[in-house]
Amino acid sequence: MSDVWRLITLQDANTRVVLLGVLLLGMASGVIGAFAVLRRRALVGDAVAHASLPGVCAAYFVVGDRNFPAFLAGALVFGLFAVLCITLIRAHTRLKEDAVIAVVLSVFFGLGIALSRIIQNQPSGARAGLDSFLFGKAAGMIRQDVLLIAGVAVAILLAVALFYKELRLLCFDRAYAASLGRRVLFLDLLLMGLICLCTVIALPAVGAVLAVALLIIPAAAARFWSDRFVPVLFLAGLFGASSGVLGAGASALAERVSAGPAIAVAAALLFAASFLLAPRRGVLAAWLRRRTLRRRILVENLLRSLYEQDEPSSAGVSVPPLASRRAWTPAQLRQATSLAARQGLIEPSSHDAAGPVALTPSGRTRAAAVVRAHRLWELFLIDSASIAPDHVDRDADALEHLLPPEVIARLEGRLRTQGRLPGPFPHSPHPVGAEPARDPFL
Repeated sequence: MSDVWRLITLQDANTRVVLLGVLLLGMASGVIGAFAVLRRRALVGDAVAHASLPGVCAAYFVVGDRNFPAFLAGALVFGLFAVLCITLIRAHTRLKEDAVIAVVLSVFFGLGIALSRIIQNQPSGARAGLDSFLFGKAAGMIRQDVLLIAGVAVAILLAVALFYKELRLLCFDRAYAASLGRRVLFLDLLLMGLICLCTVIALPAVGAVLAVALLIIPAAAARFWSDRFVPVLFLAGLFGASSGVLGAGASALAERVSAGPAIAVAAALLFAASFLLAPRRGVLAAWLRRRTLRRRILVENLLRSLYEQDEPSSAGVSVPPLASRRAWTPAQLRQATSLAARQGLIEPSSHDAAGPVALTPSGRTRAAAVVRAHRLWELFLIDSASIAPDHVDRDADALEHLLPPEVIARLEGRLRTQGRLPGPFPHSPHPVGAEPARDPFL
């Protein structure tokens, strides 16, 4: 418990430095990841991360000892070389981009594993610290390493701020950006370079195996929360920073847990929460919208059936025969009448609980609006789609609940101009209740 309190209160100077480094790293990775996801370059980060391992090994062979800046330089060179290989193979062969990335990733990572084994078999190989570049070890970074990561992360964010409009235009429409005179090749190379740089500086914290997690998962999670680019960019940076801090904190508390897996798990938890709880694209919100729509359609179908059977009087209609007309099960009929009664749309027309029901004033108003939309759409389908009057009921039934008021108004105006709407309330073009109308939404 004391360790947790020391971590929360940031009592250790090294803890403060490490958390600041992973915070800036996660923020930069999330922002660049948002551009990579929109530009469909998500797998490039994975290829760069795996291709960086032989670069780290090559840098060790050159300097002969653990040198953090040299390792990052070697990883960046090999990462850029991997991107160049992907570009050339994609341009001169018929292979798809995913296949090319898989080939380059496998070859470079296999080379990196072979070189790392050679280094580890040397007497001084244990000092190279290559394991931290495979799985990440944020707590093992010294102050100079963290300051270098933080400086590069700030430089990446400044580059994004400087070329924000151009990169945004490139991600959404490359052809349109070229037509405006933008240097799309330069912008594409700039974005790829930023992806490489961001992936490389993430190696000490996340490792080559999971560097793509900090780059892509926060951006993918942010996509659930908004359709606008600026909020997605902001949330991706926030989720990336949160993933880095939470993962590094968990790694600091549990000595046997590497930072890379911990950060990836933290990012995955944020993604799962976004996947489930986001108000627009989340699974739970979508389920609630579908449930609300199904209930509304169920009630409106009941109101229309009651209105048409009761039209134009208001003496009340027996409910059970409506079930056969709508092809409802008894459970659906009970649900429809229960929902309508709770909303004050229907009430019993007698003291007998099993007797007929009648529309309340508010229920009759709403039912009239539903019937009017249904018949307007029927007239339009008969006139414009040449659907027979005795078959149009089911087609209109599938759309009447989804038409917004402005569409109804335009449809009414068009039919009135054509002379197909003689009065304020259209009559049914077919006998009401002539055949069962199976509900298409249930």
